[in-house]
Amino acid sequence: MTEPSRAVFLSYASQDADAAQKICEALRAAGIEVWFDKSELRGGDAWDQSIRRQIKNCALFIPVVSRHTHDRAEGYFRLEWKLAVDRSYLITATKAFLLPVAIDDTPEDDEQVPDRFRELQWTRLPAGDTSPAFAERVQRLLSGETVPLRGRSRSAGSAAVGGAPTSRGVIRWRTGVSYAVIAVALVLTLGYLGFERSKGARPNVPNAASIAVLPLANESGDANQQYFSDGISEDLITALGQFPGLKVIGRSSAFQFRDSKEDSRSIGTKLGVAYLLEGSVRKSGDMIRVSAELIDTADGSMQWSQRYDRAFKDLFALQDEITHAVAEALKTKLLRGEHAADQSERPPSGSLDAYNAMLEGRFYALRDTQADYRRAIEFFAQATAIDPHYAFAWSKLSEAWCDLGGGYLEGAPAQEAYAKAREAVNRALELSPDLASAHVAHGYLLLTADFDWHGAEAEYHRALTLSPNDGLAKFNLGLVLATFGEVDRAIELTRQALATEPLQSTSYTWLATYLSGVHRLDEAERAIRRAIELQPTTTGYHAVLAIIEIQRGNAQAALAAAQQEPPGDWHDSSLALALQIGTDRAAADAALKTLVDKDAGVGPFQIAEVYALRDDATATFEWLDRAWSNRDSGVQNLLFDPFILRYKDDPRFSAFCRKVGLPVSGEAATVDPAAMLGDRRSYAVFAFDGSERQ
Repeated sequence: MTEPSRAVFLSYASQDADAAQKICEALRAAGIEVWFDKSELRGGDAWDQSIRRQIKNCALFIPVVSRHTHDRAEGYFRLEWKLAVDRSYLITATKAFLLPVAIDDTPEDDEQVPDRFRELQWTRLPAGDTSPAFAERVQRLLSGETVPLRGRSRSAGSAAVGGAPTSRGVIRWRTGVSYAVIAVALVLTLGYLGFERSKGARPNVPNAASIAVLPLANESGDANQQYFSDGISEDLITALGQFPGLKVIGRSSAFQFRDSKEDSRSIGTKLGVAYLLEGSVRKSGDMIRVSAELIDTADGSMQWSQRYDRAFKDLFALQDEITHAVAEALKTKLLRGEHAADQSERPPSGSLDAYNAMLEGRFYALRDTQADYRRAIEFFAQATAIDPHYAFAWSKLSEAWCDLGGGYLEGAPAQEAYAKAREAVNRALELSPDLASAHVAHGYLLLTADFDWHGAEAEYHRALTLSPNDGLAKFNLGLVLATFGEVDRAIELTRQALATEPLQSTSYTWLATYLSGVHRLDEAERAIRRAIELQPTTTGYHAVLAIIEIQRGNAQAALAAAQQEPPGDWHDSSLALALQIGTDRAAADAALKTLVDKDAGVGPFQIAEVYALRDDATATFEWLDRAWSNRDSGVQNLLFDPFILRYKDDPRFSAFCRKVGLPVSGEAATVDPAAMLGDRRSYAVFAFDGSERQ
């Protein structure tokens, strides 16, 4: 292109090359510069950079629309369309830029083209036959003539060209944007789309009002800024999750599609959502750029797109006012009922330094190693030092101390970590008693450090009252209710948690454990196999499968599953359990001895299960007492362990329940374990370490 300011970019699907060639030749014959080089339609990095540069510099963008562009779910022309649409938002409404051309009878409301194209009047050039009038029209547009938008009077053959949107267009905030502004615009868009499509237009989608926020790409050119783009993505998830009636997929599942090559339909099917939000974040010096687009997973079409450039210091501007206004506006459409209590993750002082430290802390905490938890603690502490009233950061600091104490420390160091966790969560609750994350953190502390199941239950109930869509609170409440023997409610809550975290393997594992505990073995096997499919190398999962096969009395299958368990204490316990129902008594005895010698300190509850499987009641209760003395979290499985419950009428069982604060005599158990014992073989339920969290 020799004169970029007066050049035309011609975008087309490869099947329409002949028609596009006709348009190109007619325009060139009229002296118009056209970027049209079929030799470059091949993809690759060089090609990608070339089209980005050409679209950035061209004066007019002509998308060629046809049945081929409608039918093709993927194609380089879609990237060209997206780049052009993004640029159009930067162009004044009076300046021509987009000029859609249809070469067949494709309707102007075709759902496979961007909304931006549908806002404009199309020009019809059948098979690419281009009249002199059209070439003349293009010349006038290149020389600066303005054109009317759709809906106003127009002369025959004229075409509207996009700058700013019409009344059907995208909402734009001239005063700036934060991630909450994007969330608000998305909710408005989803409100309209969900309301219109709830009449049955999306039969294959469980809920038309559903969205997943994929991790926004870090385009800062610095890998160390990954935490920031991830943080913006998570905050969008949180902001959208505060609207009742809108299903928002949680971070754990959505982030599994980072850098995914899968198409939107496939991702939407796996996550069970109607829409995806994707985009990028670029932080450079004192400026931040956020680009986002809303994709319909049914057909991959772009429903909404916007790019925001903003001074970093204004990141939080307008969030509260706009969120409140949108909640009011959506009551009569998508979102019924009142807006939930404010669950903002921002520092009350508005300090971006405190917010940035919190994001870094959360980034490291999710990496789940001892060293990373210590780094997370440093950043959360930094955030609370910058803003001592930052309740959300205090909550995350408490959780990090709990994770460190419960997963990596023993004795006095663990108790010291728990003391610091208690101090942090008390501060969070003092500062913000209606912050759901503070109640979740308190429940986690009560569960992990104190074994105060009743207190934890109250905290998770409170968290769900404040934030009804909190999947972690649902999962943890299910865990507590199962501890009380309310297994059916635990199953229901875990399934609800999986609705917003459909790829969370830990939830599937606990679901399998609960189902196994009430002898719904086929369902339990499906759940644990899903967990194994999602995370095939994670410890404990094959051990659950082994327990299911033990309950079936299938010694060979149980042993095979146990042998697939990675080396470690779960391998030792599952192998010892599986061998007890086999015919090799020497191997069974040896496996039990190995388990006691190696893992007595970390797995007394599992040892009690093995003795129960051997029908040794005395040893079973001795090891249960040891489990409680060691505060082995396996004790929480007592009332849904279908083999240990064989002793529910034993006075020692009632005495143990009273000692640990559980309902007496297994009153809440939903199955009769005696009915499962058949040939006097015993059955056990796998108990997970409570430090493993969703």
